[in-house]
Amino acid sequence: MRKIRQLFWLAGCILVLGQAADAQQTAIAFKGLKAGAGQPVEITADSLAVDEQASTATFTGHVLAVQGDLKLSSDSLLAVYVKGEKSRIDTLTATGNVLMSTPTEAAQGAKAVYSLTGRQIEVTGDVVLTQGTSVMSGNRLVVDLDAGTGHMDGRVKTLLQPGGK
Repeated sequence: MRKIRQLFWLAGCILVLGQAADAQQTAIAFKGLKAGAGQPVEITADSLAVDEQASTATFTGHVLAVQGDLKLSSDSLLAVYVKGEKSRIDTLTATGNVLMSTPTEAAQGAKAVYSLTGRQIEVTGDVVLTQGTSVMSGNRLVVDLDAGTGHMDGRVKTLLQPGGK
């Protein structure tokens, strides 16, 4: 009888959370992404094309960008440099099989724009976010790296795993 009550309670919680998640925007806390701020970015790929006039570098094939504990992998990555500073990256735009991860979080999507100067990450295209055992999906995820917060837009679906016994 107790197990049945627990199952009904859990089902009720999931129903309430599901209705709340149908809202247009859901707030999320991010702790793991703040660690890499200000650290160098190391990028590896199968090939690199540089356009000095446009201040861009395009990495293609098995791309992996690492900044501290933050890892970004994709099929291609466009690095746009700060105007007049060829060694300082302004934004990284990853496309194709995008996966951003830290030791505690991971986000998948079709495209990710990481603004190093603006301290923001935006992931779009069937986004799936995993934080521990909780999973959230939506159309667009925006993360403020300075505040350690983010929000998911669009048709948001959430699966929260209850703690304890």
